[in-house]
Amino acid sequence: MTPRHRLIVGNWKMHKTIPEARDFVKQLAGLLPKSPPAHVTIVIAPPFTALAAVSTAIKSLPIGLSAQDMHWEDLGAFTGEVSPLMLKDLSCRYVIVGHSERRRDSGETDVMVNKKTAAALRHGLRPILCIGETWDQRTSSQTEQVLSAQLTAALAGIEKDQAGAVVIAYEPVWAIGSGHPATAQQAHDAHRHIRAKVTALWGQDAGDRLMILYGGSVTPDNIGELLASREINGALVGGACLDPLQFAKMLSIAGSAT
Repeated sequence: MTPRHRLIVGNWKMHKTIPEARDFVKQLAGLLPKSPPAHVTIVIAPPFTALAAVSTAIKSLPIGLSAQDMHWEDLGAFTGEVSPLMLKDLSCRYVIVGHSERRRDSGETDVMVNKKTAAALRHGLRPILCIGETWDQRTSSQTEQVLSAQLTAALAGIEKDQAGAVVIAYEPVWAIGSGHPATAQQAHDAHRHIRAKVTALWGQDAGDRLMILYGGSVTPDNIGELLASREINGALVGGACLDPLQFAKMLSIAGSAT
């Protein structure tokens, strides 16, 4: 049986100086197999300050580059922001949009996430669109309602022929950084609902091809169980990706998963 494709994204968040970023890439390169499995795509998302250095460091490596966020405008009076054109200039292929920490700490709305998603696609970047419910929403049986609303808003106006470039990351807010991830069954059920919703929006083929990642306290101890679900296509890894040994171990597990 041909292994299913996996996408493993390491989100460094606000960690690593430029020298630390270069050292990470050097260590990770030494841990990767000489012939990495073709069905696993590796992506790392450094902070803005380290993007240029990491872009250079991974040039000959089977590693893709993602930004952690971006503005939806190409240029203008947006102090402190970074545009999609700037990310393209650094050879970014992916960009994370709508991460729950930005929704919570920076007041990002579904409208803003939609603008970022559309801008990423317009410039040939693959948006990693993050959605997820809070603990209160889960315990009050609102998970599917919340996911549907976030998906509908974020994908408004996105054309069906762009579906293949969109990656969805299900990240239950209550699991992020908590050390208490969703169970494999909880993750499976949420991913299945997301796929059904996208199928309703864009058709069966788009739903079948959609890459959906799980994010929220992913570690080497649970990634194998999560990837065993036919609904889960990869992982958006936070804290555990900061150690090259841990990250390499997760990549190895992803490579052996069917």
